[in-house]
Amino acid sequence: MVLKANSQRKPHLVVVEDDEMMQSLLAAYLEKEGYDISAVLTGKEMFSVLGNRSADLILLDLTLPDEDGLTLARQIRARSSIPIIILTARKGMEDRLAGLDIGADDFLTKPFDPRELVLRVRNVLKRTGERGHEENLVFDFDGWKMDMRARTLTGPDKTEVPLTSGEFNLLAALIKSAGRVLSRDYLLDAIARNDEPPSDRMIDVFVSRLRKKIGQKSGKQDYIVTVPGHGYKFAGSLD
Repeated sequence: MVLKANSQRKPHLVVVEDDEMMQSLLAAYLEKEGYDISAVLTGKEMFSVLGNRSADLILLDLTLPDEDGLTLARQIRARSSIPIIILTARKGMEDRLAGLDIGADDFLTKPFDPRELVLRVRNVLKRTGERGHEENLVFDFDGWKMDMRARTLTGPDKTEVPLTSGEFNLLAALIKSAGRVLSRDYLLDAIARNDEPPSDRMIDVFVSRLRKKIGQKSGKQDYIVTVPGHGYKFAGSLD
């Protein structure tokens, strides 16, 4: 189920909660406070929403029917810096620490007062600013242009280079962290799909394909550098 408000000017929040009563209450309360809400029941539905429009913040329950919330938070953070507030009935400190270590921006334990949730949402949005719209950025390097929102890669000759979803997500993760070595586990989170668990071999396949596709138009094969024992890094110079 996806609930959306009409206004496009309001901050867009994605509520990921499998308890339909709780989901409806959160959506209604946050809409009353002036937010544009997309409410979903599963991780798969969440990624479907994120694939169609940008989000300013994600409210993420940890216990979902298709995937653990901590895994989803890790996958979100590998792809973008959209702010995340974790909502959970789990009381253990380990879950809180794990969520914050993954990169969640805040953590709220159920039951909670809706007024506190609104204050935390406001504080996170104020603290993170426009970080949630990272997908709107365009990255340029050596005549190449990668549009994160349109999900396109255009070569120096102005023609679009066809990329699969996995290839695009992997290259996007590398470019966003240009010059930094990303582990294979991190890249697996970046390309993960709910309907097809990623395998370690997929990283090598996607890297090989990307090297060929980029190299065919630029004559270079070294944009994606292998760092033995650690992972890969993007070695291109961003304009």
